[in-house]
Amino acid sequence: MFSKDIDNLRCVDDAEDANQFYQNIPPVVKELAASCKKHGCFDHLGSIPIPTHEKVVQLIEQARRILFPGYFSPTAINPANLEYSLGQETTELFENLAAQITLAVQHECFQARQSCTRCKGQGYAKAVKFIQTLPAISDILATDIQAALDGDPAAKGADEVIFSYPGLMAISVYRLAHELHKLAVPVLPRIMTEYAHSRTGIDIHPGATIGKSFFIDHGTGVVIGETTVIGERVRLYQGVTLGALSLPHDAGERYRNVKRHPTIEDEVIIYANSTILGGDTVIGKRAVIGGNIWITESVPPETKVILKRPELVYQGKDKKQKA
Repeated sequence: MFSKDIDNLRCVDDAEDANQFYQNIPPVVKELAASCKKHGCFDHLGSIPIPTHEKVVQLIEQARRILFPGYFSPTAINPANLEYSLGQETTELFENLAAQITLAVQHECFQARQSCTRCKGQGYAKAVKFIQTLPAISDILATDIQAALDGDPAAKGADEVIFSYPGLMAISVYRLAHELHKLAVPVLPRIMTEYAHSRTGIDIHPGATIGKSFFIDHGTGVVIGETTVIGERVRLYQGVTLGALSLPHDAGERYRNVKRHPTIEDEVIIYANSTILGGDTVIGKRAVIGGNIWITESVPPETKVILKRPELVYQGKDKKQKA
């Protein structure tokens, strides 16, 4: 027998050997299904409506095409067709958003066992109110872009900031999600900001309040909690946390509508890896918080907070012992 024929027989034998492992899968599936019946599991079975994650992401991309015409569009846009292009995109965004808001409202009604609240009408009403905020969002994003250009010498121009800066990406999605949050749209705002979080490493809760000319430099590891209030012309660096103090295990309902995160007033700069915690903590205007600082109490305006310079020890031949 030729060696090629022997190799073919071996391949057949290998395939038959592999088949025997598949019989181990059905018992596992039965156990998984049984475990849900036994103690409940976090599934979403049956006819209860729910928004589609993929379509919510598509809403973000569509909104960015509207807010930054020509940057993310698949076809060229020029002054002659700008209004037509914006009209088409905005109409489609309205229709797609209304559908997802309707699903989100229906989902909340089903979960709470509420009587009919005319979900579709709410979906369209909230969607059109959101669409009406787009010009204001565009205006405030222009100040965020300018803040990046003013605050970062490495920025070569607005194109670079819009195309590539993770801070602007996260801020853009936050500003969209924040408007939906203010309209009391369930689920969608958080899906949007967590998508931006996964893309940029920047976690901004849609409930936070952030003024114009906001700049996040580098950005990885930044966390901004739900009840944070940030003034105008504020600059954050990577690793900054604006968070809550440790809460008891049953804090979910008790503290849901309580201010838990700090207030950062106008023109504050917070350097890398600093942590500011607590709903009563206020960082006053034009304060500067140095790197690696831990703060749980208020800082007066015009104050600089820095760590005392540490003592560095150099070990090795021909090295200074202290610096």
